[in-house]
Amino acid sequence: MKLKAKIIVIAILIGILSTGCKKEKLEEPTIVEDKVDKEENNDTEIVEVSPKKEGLPSPLSGIYAEEEKINRRPVAVMFDNHHSARWQSGLKDAEIIYEFLVEAPYTRYMGIYLINDPPSIGPIRSARPYFVTTLLEYDAVYVRVGGSEQAKSDVQTLKVADIDGLSSSNKVFWRKNHKKAPHNLYSSMEVIRKTQEERKYKMVGEFTPFKFMEEDTEIEGSIANKVGINYRKDNSTEYKYDSEKKVYIRNKDGKPHIDEIDESPIIAKNIIIQEAKTKVIDKEGRLEIQLVGEGQGKYITNGKAIDIKWVKKARSEKTLYFNLEGKEIILNPGITWIQIVEPKTEIIFE
Repeated sequence: MKLKAKIIVIAILIGILSTGCKKEKLEEPTIVEDKVDKEENNDTEIVEVSPKKEGLPSPLSGIYAEEEKINRRPVAVMFDNHHSARWQSGLKDAEIIYEFLVEAPYTRYMGIYLINDPPSIGPIRSARPYFVTTLLEYDAVYVRVGGSEQAKSDVQTLKVADIDGLSSSNKVFWRKNHKKAPHNLYSSMEVIRKTQEERKYKMVGEFTPFKFMEEDTEIEGSIANKVGINYRKDNSTEYKYDSEKKVYIRNKDGKPHIDEIDESPIIAKNIIIQEAKTKVIDKEGRLEIQLVGEGQGKYITNGKAIDIKWVKKARSEKTLYFNLEGKEIILNPGITWIQIVEPKTEIIFE
């Protein structure tokens, strides 16, 4: 074979070998950091790695936050729910919210705060004894403006860390012009925390936390994609489940319940309906609501509802919620609304 022919043959062989090497290199497996693909029986299994949780879980919601916020003392704020007060400002930032009956036909909210610091909170209204009974469970600083005679006496007797609009300056509480008095009294969490420190109230709370699942968990129960609570005529609360976001969107009296700050919807991850004996005790229509003792209710999350029992052994002790097998309810991480209702209240599930 001539030299020129030999060179051509060698060049062809080198090209073939080079092409084979490139093909083999392209077929090497690809490594992906956050998921692993596994083929087995023609099925693909994808394992997702959860994002790292920063800080500590809140004892009120199970939501992770900075340690310095977790180690603070909770704040309980009384919210006006009169039609002239709507909508509330900063309510979306509470981790636990209670809705109670007050004088007919109204209800009132109490928001419990720990990790969030809304710049505007209100409108703020007055106390009732059963709100005091509830806030004692959280060793909370109480933000209010006045109250019934019994509630004011309880605050003093029980030495509640109290920030009252009737005895505080306009640097702590102020009125806004977009609503009419008495439905226009506001404050901010920054001012409340500053006042807490100035009045030498202790800065760290001592209370029994809720128990939370480490991850969002489904429960076995009856369908609860829509929950309606008819407190009184023309006074209703409704929750609609958003299966994509896995939270309940709240309506009040047939209208979307939004936050005044940014018009974002008020949501709930957990809903607890707690039946409590209720009676009118004076000519003003004030109520006595029996929160110490035991009763029945519902726990609702992720579109399902189960029957529960509640127990509160003393005024300052935590209310515990159990399923019908006697096991304590463990909540999903997120915001919880606790609806205190009369036993005869109409509740609708769809």
